[in-house]
Amino acid sequence: MLLELAVEMRNITKTYPQNNLRANDGVDFLLRKAEILCLAGENGAGKTTLMKVLYGLENHEEGTIRIRGNQEKISSPLVANRLGIGMVHQHFMLVEDFTVAQNIVMGIEPRAYGITYDLKKAVSLVNEVIEHHHFSIRADMLVRNLTVGQKQQVEILKMLYRDVDILILDEPTAVLTEQEIESLFTTLRQLAKRGKSLILITHKLQEIIALSDRVAVMRQGKMLGTYETREVTERQISALMMGKSISLSIKHAKRPVGSRPVIECKNITVLRQGQERPLLNSLTFTAYSGEILGFAGVSGNGLGVLEAVLGGFIPTFNGQILHNGQDITNIGTAQLRKQGLAYVPSDRLQVGSSLKASVQENLIVGESKSFRKNGFLDQKRVTKHTNDLLEKYSAKGTAQMPIGTMSGGNIQKVILAREIERYLDYIVFSEPTWGLDIASSQFVYEQMASLRDKGASVILISSNLDEILTLSDRIIVLYRGTRVASFVGDEARNLSKEKIGEYMLGIRKQEKSHV
Repeated sequence: MLLELAVEMRNITKTYPQNNLRANDGVDFLLRKAEILCLAGENGAGKTTLMKVLYGLENHEEGTIRIRGNQEKISSPLVANRLGIGMVHQHFMLVEDFTVAQNIVMGIEPRAYGITYDLKKAVSLVNEVIEHHHFSIRADMLVRNLTVGQKQQVEILKMLYRDVDILILDEPTAVLTEQEIESLFTTLRQLAKRGKSLILITHKLQEIIALSDRVAVMRQGKMLGTYETREVTERQISALMMGKSISLSIKHAKRPVGSRPVIECKNITVLRQGQERPLLNSLTFTAYSGEILGFAGVSGNGLGVLEAVLGGFIPTFNGQILHNGQDITNIGTAQLRKQGLAYVPSDRLQVGSSLKASVQENLIVGESKSFRKNGFLDQKRVTKHTNDLLEKYSAKGTAQMPIGTMSGGNIQKVILAREIERYLDYIVFSEPTWGLDIASSQFVYEQMASLRDKGASVILISSNLDEILTLSDRIIVLYRGTRVASFVGDEARNLSKEKIGEYMLGIRKQEKSHV
């Protein structure tokens, strides 16, 4: 039976002139009507570039694109929307102080008498789309009051309101709990049943198997092939993506005898002006040497605030932070770095790197004095140091290129290289493998375990439950800025994602936290 094609991309070639990188090399990509197709591949494989070409965010030098059989030139997202193509990006693009309706109709607001913005009509139209697709939000809700999963619904609704029938989702489950992921999958399956064609860019093999009809695998800018999902295993997909089979796993460790408290947080409270509920509420914990302490939670429930406090970016209203018994409360980022803070931030672009600076400049930032000879920067030594780290951490790039021209995954590898190499006795990782492929994630996991085994205190802040459960020797769960549960040893290792997800969503709370 001949199946109707929603998208037909042939011989797509895209080269970035800044570094002569051929991101897409003669790629063929076919999407059927009313199917869910997962686009998989390691960092730098070219999958996001291919989807940016389809959505009009990138131009291509060669190749053709047909939408529902008609050859099209997609020069911008506006053209893509007119052709019924929508894209939901990893990072939400929402105005927090606007309502759901205001966010959804932005740019194409309904008008009363063709002149004034008709908010009442906007609410009515958006509620019609919500009801038609059985979403769990209302048009009049403020976005800042929504959960992360609900915010993602808003992003999808923005596209559905524009009547798209080809929907691209980039890493859609990155910050969702297990319950929210299942809710999203239910929504996506319903959309496919209604005739929508869906493309998911994802690194998560379990999700590919659970959700997709087919999986397309790319490697080094080329399309290896497209496979019926029911006919391949996770191991086979991994082998196609990486050239070898990889399984994410780390050996857990008991806290060593004689381990010492490295970071002690006592009753840390953070308030936002004009907001009654604290962002962090009397948070108390101790991070010891020789362990990985994981903090789990849904985005917006204190993880980002904890990261900012530990990184010295925001002050605490109350409480005390000790490092090896010395008070470091509110001393600021620069001083914390001198005290020994190594830190891999969740925001790799704005906090973790200077995008216009070169790779080598990013790698030696804060340590340039150690690369000086007779008062001048020893360029030969800096370049060798950079090249050694690029090779060690498998980052694709050169010492002199601006770091902003690298892929997100490779920027993350540079940041990891810098911070892991300079740590003294404690290191904070926040969302360390967001956007990384399986091989890169496994490498990061091994580095974190190696740091722990050398006696470092490793603090992991992550909304990725698989990551928390794989890595953490102890787990603390935050909900609305409050510590609601903690687990250690076998109890932590045997936790189900569903159970920990209930704590993350506030459905469950321990009577007494015991670690």
